Amino acid sequence: MRSKRAIRTTAKRHFIDPSIAAATLRADANKLMNDFNTFGYLFESLCIRDLRVYADSMDGKVYHYRDQLDIEVDAVIQLKDERWGAVEIKMGAGEIEKAAENLIKFRDNIDVTKMPEPSFLMVLTATEYAFQMGNGVWVVPLACLRD
Repeated sequence: MRSKRAIRTTAKRHFIDPSIAAATLRADANKLMNDFNTFGYLFESLCIRDLRVYADSMDGKVYHYRDQLDIEVDAVIQLKDERWGAVEIKMGAGEIEKAAENLIKFRDNIDVTKMPEPSFLMVLTATEYAFQMGNGVWVVPLACLRD
C-alpha cells in the first residue's frame, strides 16, 4: 500500500482448521470458555479462513497489516480492481467499540493520494446481529458471511 511508515513483513500464520489446534490442546468447550484468550485466537483463525475463502471467490487476497506505530488490522481484503476493506476480529460485544476506533485510526493514516479509501471497515464478531455504527463501521457476525 506504499505507506510512509515501515510495514512489518513477517507473515502471520493461521490454522486452516482451528479444530486441529483445539484437539491438540485437548480443549473442550469448558476449557475454551475458561480461557477466552485461546478461544479468541482460534476464533480469529476461523474468521481468517472464511475471509480467505470468500475473497478468493472474488479473485481477492487477505493480508494482515501492522506498521511501525503498532497500528494493526487483523485482515485487509484487497480485490483485483483495487477495492479494499479492513477487518478487525473480536469475539465479544464488549470489544466492538475499541475495534471500531482502531479501524478509524488505521483509515485515517492511509495516504489516499496513493491508495483509494477503503470500501468498508468491519468488525467481524461472534455476536448475533449485523449493524452499521454511527462512524460507518460495520459490525457483522461471522454467520452472516456468504457469497
